[in-house]
Amino acid sequence: MFQACRYSAGLQPSLFGLFSRLGRMTTCLKSLNTSSQGTTENRKPKTGVLLLNLGGPEKVEDVHDFLLRLFSDRDLIQLPVQRILAPRIAKRRTPKVAEKYKEIGGGSPLRMWTEKQGELLVKLLDKLSPPTGPHQHYAGFRYANPLTEDAIEQMEKDGIGHAIAFTQYPQYSCSTTGSSVNAIFRHVMKNPSSMRWSVIDRWPTHPGLIKTFASLIKEELEKFPEDKRQSVVILFSAHSLPIKRVNRGDSYPLEVSATVQRVMEELQFSHPYRLVWQSKVGPLPWLGPQTEDAIKGFSKLGQKNLLLVPIAFTSDHIETLHELDIEYAQDLAKQCDIENIRRCRSLNDHPSFIQAMADIVVSHLESARSCSPQFLLRCPMCDNQVCGRAREFFKNQTVS
Repeated sequence: MFQACRYSAGLQPSLFGLFSRLGRMTTCLKSLNTSSQGTTENRKPKTGVLLLNLGGPEKVEDVHDFLLRLFSDRDLIQLPVQRILAPRIAKRRTPKVAEKYKEIGGGSPLRMWTEKQGELLVKLLDKLSPPTGPHQHYAGFRYANPLTEDAIEQMEKDGIGHAIAFTQYPQYSCSTTGSSVNAIFRHVMKNPSSMRWSVIDRWPTHPGLIKTFASLIKEELEKFPEDKRQSVVILFSAHSLPIKRVNRGDSYPLEVSATVQRVMEELQFSHPYRLVWQSKVGPLPWLGPQTEDAIKGFSKLGQKNLLLVPIAFTSDHIETLHELDIEYAQDLAKQCDIENIRRCRSLNDHPSFIQAMADIVVSHLESARSCSPQFLLRCPMCDNQVCGRAREFFKNQTVS
């Protein structure tokens, strides 16, 4: 099965500022359901938050176009004569991938979750940061509707003054956040924009993200039989990356590892754990061990109680709902005689995750910076000139 690459990434606010904002956000969240008709309803939005993600086909009929866009993206995959090969590969893979989507209900729920996250996020932002409001959210996907380019055009029509590109990959990779940022740059160069741009490019160790993961893990551990609970091995599963990209200097493996470390610190290292990698495609070497191989290996070693944690994904999609839930937790677990295997539920619209998102944006607005210092540092072996130009573009934006 083809799995599209998702690797994602950190603003680290001061503890005083964080706790202060968390207190305000908790109060705001309690009032969201009763105060949806705010004073900003009829005002023109000032700040647009563009939620960047891979996207996913909402219907089975959308699978081919999704794959075609994906295989045509040279920021993600570099093929010889790509204009010729991409359509052929997409056509060949469509039937098999379409079957996977049929098995999870006929399409990806990623857009639905992104819209929910965005709605809750901007309601909080309007209360927490009135000077930069009203705020409006937009979904900007690389390979499915709404495409990043279409979202930017809508932001222009809405009269957005400050556009924030907010990656939904907590851990940065050139293949995910990098590709989305390059797409923004290319579009703006072809269609000059009056909007001021800034980017939130990674957030792998944000306290709110870490606490949400830890809370969901504790919740899932309680569902194991009591006599097996302490022997559960936690498998943090992230989308893998070709070793070629790692050797080029992509920071993704480091940032995923940082997330895992902080989560285990929050859990006080209560259980044994490993970081494993899923969704490898093709014959070339990728980061390992693969999640599938780890499950098989632990079974042979007598570790029969496993908890899968999608540590690099913020919303449910094909990699959680099919690869983890069906291929591994059902089919593979039976083959390997696993006693108990569960999958930690995704962040989706969990209240503390929405609080974390809001804190990240507020911190970004208060910093008055267009991007982080880490974003400006290209991979040491980078050979993509667009990356350098895109970084210069964001560096030179004025957002205050």
